[in-house]
Formats: sequence, structure tokens, C-alpha cells
Amino acid sequence: MAFPHNSLRAFLSRAKQSLSTVIAQSQRCTIVVGNESADLDSLTASILYAYIRSLAPPPNAFTPLYIPLLNIPVADIALRPEFEQLFQHANINASHLASLDDISLGLNPEYTRWILVDHNRLQGKLGELFSSQIIGIIDHHEDEGTKIKVPSTEPRVIEKCGSCTSLVVRTLKFSWEGHMESSALSSGAAHAQGDSLINDASITRTWDAQVAKLALGSILIDTVNLTADQKVEQADKDAAAYLEAKIKLSPQEAAQWDRNKIFQEIQDAKQRIDDLSFEDILRKDFKKWDEADLSLGISSVVKSLSFLADKAIRGSSEDREETFVTAIGDFMAARNLDMFCIMAAFNSEGFQRELYIQALSPASAAANTFANQAKQEMRLEDHSVAALSGKPGAMQPSSEGPWRKMWNQKDVTKSRKQVAPMLRKIIAAEAVKP
Repeated sequence: MAFPHNSLRAFLSRAKQSLSTVIAQSQRCTIVVGNESADLDSLTASILYAYIRSLAPPPNAFTPLYIPLLNIPVADIALRPEFEQLFQHANINASHLASLDDISLGLNPEYTRWILVDHNRLQGKLGELFSSQIIGIIDHHEDEGTKIKVPSTEPRVIEKCGSCTSLVVRTLKFSWEGHMESSALSSGAAHAQGDSLINDASITRTWDAQVAKLALGSILIDTVNLTADQKVEQADKDAAAYLEAKIKLSPQEAAQWDRNKIFQEIQDAKQRIDDLSFEDILRKDFKKWDEADLSLGISSVVKSLSFLADKAIRGSSEDREETFVTAIGDFMAARNLDMFCIMAAFNSEGFQRELYIQALSPASAAANTFANQAKQEMRLEDHSVAALSGKPGAMQPSSEGPWRKMWNQKDVTKSRKQVAPMLRKIIAAEAVKP
């Protein structure tokens, strides 16, 4: 039986409660999960997919209820103030979300099926346990060839797009609309009263508008309010138009909707990291991959490397560069990383990108290869090390301590979406060299 049409708040509360029951009673469950960086796109894509599919599950669905799972512990939601900024427009809060903490007691893999959104390969502990139970994928990253478990009635969509949430909208909007039509007909037949039908329609339009605001807010952030020409695809434009039309169907929600204002509020919230510690800034948007017996980690940050260095140094009288490198080394050691990359993207007299890589000896050859290969490909310019050490010159790979180097990245169109596959391929290629 499909989940009855209800508010997003009610749906998320029910899904979270059901997850507890599933674990306690060893029942079946279908989980929709975003990637381990748990950014806004992963969050909204998983919620939207689970919400629409639960309203209108396909024939022979493994379970009628789809549970969205946030791929971080609940405590890490506090690192993402942009979540709370967006939540208020959908009438939900963080307590309604299921997170990794909610499956800590364990799920029997055979009783689960998994749908990946905003990634197409399940990493880490979840990957070890549940990769064989993946039945659907919607993603906009490079295809890693993950096979889905058959038979499956879920989609496998991997294509270039500004926002994964846009692909979810395009894939499932006809199911959403079909449910709305059948819901209106059944409601009218049950009530046989025009006023009741009008009231039902008004309520459901409000619920749908709140879901649309959640999804659209995320799309706007990923596409810079649909202005980032190098990111925006037709699917983004179509999804934004569709969702905005849904918002306008609810007079109450439409009256509170100002796209430019809401985009700026969420964007400002995302930039609020001044009160976070050095480690928290790095782990806020962090991804890890295991490649050829080496571990690679990449953190995306919204401030400059100079800002990060100040956070790491914290008034220390020790050598600034040495303190920064040691702090990075501690972060790597805690996560068993052989190579770590920081991608800084920020506005300062225009949009800028900076890149920093630190590598242990097993990964230093790969780091050197990347430095040579990406110099032209990404238009990398050696970065002045003055922000770290107060000394002039450029940071060069050092013969003492770990390999490290930093650059100004002049090709600002290259994000982690492009850099991670490049680094992983280089690591894999270096591993098979004689």
C-alpha cells in the first residue's frame, strides 16, 4: 500500500519511525541514500525520491515505503547551517531525518534494498555491507560502472547535470503528477462534496509546494541561481520551472516565495563557517575513496587556504607552514589517508579556486604525476606560500616531511566532480607501473 498523501514532515517522521521498527523486527526496507559528503543536493535528492516513490511505488516494489537516509551521524548536521535555512521553507527540522545513527544497531543486508542518489558507488562501511543490494541509481558524477541488483523497477540514470535533484524531478515527476490526479479523484468520490474537494486540494497543494521549495532551494545552490553556465543543463532549467509552478499553485506558499532572496539566504548560511574548528571545516564536505590499496580524501571548503591556515595555527608561535602541514597530517592520520586534497572555492574580487595536496610516500608518485598533468589541464599556478609561512615564494614538494604543494586554480570550472576521477585514475595507473 502506498504512503497516503501527507506533509513532508509527516512522511519523514513516519519513515524514521519505520526504520526503527525494521531493525527491531528484522523487516524489509528500501533506503534512499546520498553520498558521504551529505551536501544539500544529496539531502534533497534522497528526500524527494523517497517521498514521491512512497506516494506512488512501482509495481512489485520491494517495499511500499522508501526511507531517505542522511549519510552522516546526526551530530554532523550542525556543521551544515544551510540545512536549517532551507528546512524552514519545507516545515521540517533536523529531528525528522534518519541518519547513520539510526542504523547503528544493524540492518540485515538481505532484508534491504538501496537506491543511490548523487553518487553511483556506495563507499566505506555502507559499501562493504550493502553494495550487492543496490537496485537504483540517479547521479550526475562520472559513471563508476556499479551494477544494480535485478530484477529492479528502479531507474539507473547517470548523466551530466548541475544538480542531481533536477534528475530526480525529471525521472519521477510523472509519478508525482499521476498520484495527484488519482488522489484528487478518490478524494472527491469519497467526500462527494465540492467544498471538501476544494479544501483537500488546497492542503495537498501546500504540502507539494513545501516539497518543491526544498528541492528547488538545492537546485539553486548547485547552479548559482541558474546562472552558472558551465553547470546548468536543460534538466536543471526544466526542473526549476516545474517546481516553481508547483509553488505557485499554493497561494499561501507562493506569497512567501522570493527565489532570489531565498537563494541568497541559503548561500549566506552555507558560507557561515567562521565558528567551526579547523577539523570541522575539513570534514563538513569530505569524501573518501579507496583506490589500488591507497586512500584518497578530498575536502571542499568555501573559504581561502589562508583562512584555513589561520584556523589551523590558532595563534601558535610555531612555524606557520609546519603547523599547517602537521594539522593536515593529523586529519589524514585520523582517516587513514595516503593522499589528501583541499579544494577551496570562494569569492574575492570574483570567484576563485585554490588547491592543496598533501601525500604520504606511497602516494607521492601519484601526486607528482597529477601536478605535472593538471598544470595545463586545470591551469594551475604555483601558490605563494606567504599566507602559511610569511615567507615569499611558492610552495614546492618538500624533501622533508610529506609531499605537499598548493596552487591557484585558474580554470574555476573544475570542481571535485572532475578532480576526484582524475586523481583516482592517476593513483590506479601508478599502482600498476613496474
